[in-house]
Order: sequence, then structure tokens, then C-alpha cells
Amino acid sequence: MHGILSKIASLIQDCRAVSAVEFAITAPLLIGIFIPLIDLGLGIAKNTQLHNAAHAGAQYALVNGWDSTKIQDAVTSATKLSPIQALPAPTQSCGCANGTAVTPVACSSVCSDGSNAGTYVTVNAGSTYTPLIPYPLLGSSVSLVATSIVRIN
Repeated sequence: MHGILSKIASLIQDCRAVSAVEFAITAPLLIGIFIPLIDLGLGIAKNTQLHNAAHAGAQYALVNGWDSTKIQDAVTSATKLSPIQALPAPTQSCGCANGTAVTPVACSSVCSDGSNAGTYVTVNAGSTYTPLIPYPLLGSSVSLVATSIVRIN
């Protein structure tokens, strides 16, 4: 009987597998944290690429002037992001800048500060992001949209 008790006591005091048990308990928790973080990072990266594409279309309009088709081409070819669309199509409008907003006016108008109305181009880019894992609050995909406005004259 003394031999059995000593064997049980030695098993209770044995610490060789403790780290394996701790890892088995914490690994699912760590995976449950890291997968959504990686997913969020991928979504942010795609959103950044989308904003860069909208800025590329606006930069094209600034350098080359108004050409809706070529502006759309600049948006879609600015990144390897797929699928990307320049929707709604780029628009051209006239307006007067006042602070952080542009008030739409006729193109031949004179603004309240005495300057002539400027010509503005609005460039849009859109795409969808499908998460690695479907989340109940987000659904199966998320629509991403970016807009860039530039004065071309």
C-alpha cells in the first residue's frame, strides 16, 4: 500500500506537463484574439488602397484636366485591389470655396470674396471587403467607399 501512495504523491508533484496543459488552455484564446486582429488589419489595408486609388484619380484630373474615362482608368489602375470601381462616375462642378466646404454656383459666377468660381472634380472609388470569418455585426461583406475632391482651375 505504501508503494501506491508514494506513486500517487510523485504524480501529484510532477510538473513536467504543466506548460503543455497551460498552452492547450490559452492557445484557443490567443487564436480567438489574433484572427479578428489580422482580419481588421486586412480590411484597413484594403481601405487605404481604395483611398489611394481615389487620390490617384484626383491627381490625374489635376495634372491632365477633365476626362471622365481617363480619370476612371487612373482609379482602377492605381492599385492591384480587386474588384475596384470608380462609381459613381467622376463629376465636374463649379463652386466657391468657403472654409472647408465648396458652395455650388454657376461656372461664370463671382464668389463672395471676389474670386472667380473654381472648377472641381469629385472622384469616387468603391470596393467590397469580405472578412476571413463572417462576423454577426458586419455581415458577409463590407462596402468600402473613398472620395477625393480637387480643384482643377
